[in-house]
Amino acid sequence: MANRIIQEYGERSIMSQKDPNVLSSELNIPIGKATQIVAAAELGRRFYSKNDNGAPTIRTARDVFEYAQDMKSLSKEHLRGIYLNTHYKLIHDEVISIGTLDANIVHPRDVFRPALERAAAAVILVHNHPSGVVKPSGEDVRVTEQIIKAGMIIGIDVVDHVIVTRNSFMSIPAPYR
Repeated sequence: MANRIIQEYGERSIMSQKDPNVLSSELNIPIGKATQIVAAAELGRRFYSKNDNGAPTIRTARDVFEYAQDMKSLSKEHLRGIYLNTHYKLIHDEVISIGTLDANIVHPRDVFRPALERAAAAVILVHNHPSGVVKPSGEDVRVTEQIIKAGMIIGIDVVDHVIVTRNSFMSIPAPYR
């Protein structure tokens, strides 16, 4: 039925039709079915307009660098979790930990707690290097691998872990991605 309606009416037109009487007569379907179609379209409109709210789409390290501009000049290391839905739209952003000039302590439970609370499908980690050195430390790589493994177990994708400095950014390479 869905295929027939879309073929005869058009995908965009069907979603914009708000009068079940018009739909019923144009498609030659019962008024009850037409009312259900109009109601389903309205539910979809409300769901996507409410949940999107102009949230940015974040997929790449460059997207992260542009989004996390405020981290470039921090004097201590900050680790943030950027929590995303299945369409890579931002649903939450949280500082997970604040470290010293050159170190930060993080545990997977601290990364994934906000993801689980908000039903996030994915997370991107981002932290700054106040020193200006964009190269990841051995500890950065080790922690990233540990978090990716934990994400695999609980079913939350770790899309990336990005280091930002005042003028540059870099993804932390991980063998599991």
